[in-house]
Amino acid sequence: MAGRLRAPGCGVRGRQWRSGAVSRTATKLTLRRPSTWRDLAPEGDRHHASFRALGANFFEHAAADVAQALLGARLISLLDGAVCVGMVVETEAYGGPGDPASHAATRSGVTKRNRAMFGPAGRAYVYRSYGVHWCLNVVTGSEGTGEAVLLRGVHPISGLDVMTARRGGRMPLAAGPGRLAQAFGVDDTLYDHPMDRAPLMLAEGWTVPECDIVTTGRVGVSAAADWPLRFYVAGSLGVSVPSAPPFDPESA
Repeated sequence: MAGRLRAPGCGVRGRQWRSGAVSRTATKLTLRRPSTWRDLAPEGDRHHASFRALGANFFEHAAADVAQALLGARLISLLDGAVCVGMVVETEAYGGPGDPASHAATRSGVTKRNRAMFGPAGRAYVYRSYGVHWCLNVVTGSEGTGEAVLLRGVHPISGLDVMTARRGGRMPLAAGPGRLAQAFGVDDTLYDHPMDRAPLMLAEGWTVPECDIVTTGRVGVSAAADWPLRFYVAGSLGVSVPSAPPFDPESA
């Protein structure tokens, strides 16, 4: 079955996938969320302080599980005295040293660049891609495993004027990891920042039915690009590459 993954009742639980040396069953992590993502409206989320940040225990799971569970979460930036809020709509999971596309897969192991990946879960791992733009990741799994989830796309909700100014008027605002980081004011000063506190945090957000979640191979990597570790919300404005080939579980 190609396209979105569906099951009776619009739910896919305990989905099994295999790719290369990786074989695991995706488990369902849940958040208490006040509404569905389809209720989103521009500039409609000004009460960011009332939502509970995601604690480190939420991220102490495999990257693939956290990447799916983060869809619908709020990304809140209070950087530069401005409030910017968006819904996470696209993520990619990167495993430890056994994942050839991961920054953890180096001959030297822990390095100055990737050390945050091997630290406590729930911390920001920020790096510059191709020497051009910053990318925001959140560390997952047990300390020392070297796993992280890349935030690839956000549906902007509040602070659109600030995001637009940071992006120099260029659109889209936060579809793609480089645009996302620029729109939310992310740079290397946030390296190893705990993502449950200001000035940058991930918090409870909106419910995304599993039938709205699309699974594909990863984007912009040469190694293990076909591993089904990219997840996005179908129909969202913040998705960077909505036309990427979907993962077909029957071919795995």
